[in-house]
Amino acid sequence: MTTYVPKAVQDALDEARLQNLRRSSRLRVCSEDASFPVLRLWETGFSVEEEITPQLRGLVDLFEGTRYLSQCLIVASEAEAGEMRYEFKRATPAADKAPLDFYRAPEAPVALIESYRN
Repeated sequence: MTTYVPKAVQDALDEARLQNLRRSSRLRVCSEDASFPVLRLWETGFSVEEEITPQLRGLVDLFEGTRYLSQCLIVASEAEAGEMRYEFKRATPAADKAPLDFYRAPEAPVALIESYRN
């Protein structure tokens, strides 16, 4: 058995789904000097609203509110039901401190205080 849904009904359902996704997401993607809301995020990519977002490509920054999440290299995947999906080629998570380029023993002192002589 097949189900037929008239185009007007399908469009209304898609618009309601997009509106719900817009309300529930705090994520946004920044490209050059513009910022666009992210509708959904998964391990290998994300989706944005197709009508209001221009074609994105290359390096973008991903934010949750004001918190910087990652820098991503993206490619366009597909457009479906008002969403444009992008896949990550690379997603580098943001860190709050510089990475160490050497091994630090867990029991090593944090700093060395030398004696001061006059």
